Amino acid sequence: MPGRPRWKIESPPPAEYAFGYREPPVSGNAINGHGERAERRAEPVFHNADSSQPIAWQGLDDFFMCVNPWRVVRHRLLNKFEMREERGPAARRRVDEGLVGNADFAKAEARAAGATLVGIAEVEPTDVFAGKEAPHPRAICIGLPMRREEMRHAARPRGAEEVMRTYRQIGRIAIRMAKAIRRRGWPAKAYGDPNATDILHIPLAIRAGLGQLGKHGSMISREHGSNFRLAAVLTDMPMALDAPVDIGVDDVCLRCRRCVLDCPPDAIHEEKQWVRGEKRWYVDFDRCVPYFTKTYGCAICIQVCPWSEPGRGEKLSDLVLARRERTKSRSA
Repeated sequence: MPGRPRWKIESPPPAEYAFGYREPPVSGNAINGHGERAERRAEPVFHNADSSQPIAWQGLDDFFMCVNPWRVVRHRLLNKFEMREERGPAARRRVDEGLVGNADFAKAEARAAGATLVGIAEVEPTDVFAGKEAPHPRAICIGLPMRREEMRHAARPRGAEEVMRTYRQIGRIAIRMAKAIRRRGWPAKAYGDPNATDILHIPLAIRAGLGQLGKHGSMISREHGSNFRLAAVLTDMPMALDAPVDIGVDDVCLRCRRCVLDCPPDAIHEEKQWVRGEKRWYVDFDRCVPYFTKTYGCAICIQVCPWSEPGRGEKLSDLVLARRERTKSRSA
């Protein structure tokens, strides 16, 4: 199992705060459904894109935008402006190359636009926030890595700038993909806003085969570890679907404690938790988000993760999967 990585956030800010609610809102863990064994849809709790429906933690969300420096905010504002092209009319003439041909087109377009991870999944009801509707039944999920050298400055403005730069870039990729699909006569909507809109990106991306959920509550891919960001395009275009992958994340996360030890507010659970009817990895919202707000979006846990070290993810995956097979062979 992995030991202490060579790569580490130096001297992270302590979990001490100069802000707080006069009247604390409802626990974010309760809103997220922590401890619930019945399935239900998620509700927006932070980074809400729909200003017409304020959320319980809106005050802290607003404060987060106020404390970020201009070099971070400008990427957010430009992303918001560029996402005006998330929708548009579809061409009258429809091109249909069948399930495989359409999927190949979408993936080629994503890679040509700059995405390094791409997969396709059907949208399920639990992928959509409560009170929202998915406009189309299929999702093309894409991932784009952040520049590792810039993310050495996670929990500080320079790291936050790289996060928002990547979100803005992947938003432009999603827009380009949606336009290409609409030119083929199929309706499509780009989802490249880092704030919560209609859909939850992580469960869609997991079913699309981009990776698995890690102990730190973020996705882990074989290629980039956790050092990447997600976007998606929803469309009516029929496409062959991808399947979830098993790259051995649980084998590592069950034994590794790197993110647990390096999380300043102690927000990461050692064991999987029940969340809206599913037992999975979960991060304590009430501990994480105040620190997240203080540190310009933090990202410490996804950067210290052994999977995120360049070139290590593939080797780590091969190692744990081979070990699993040897264990099976001995017990057979």
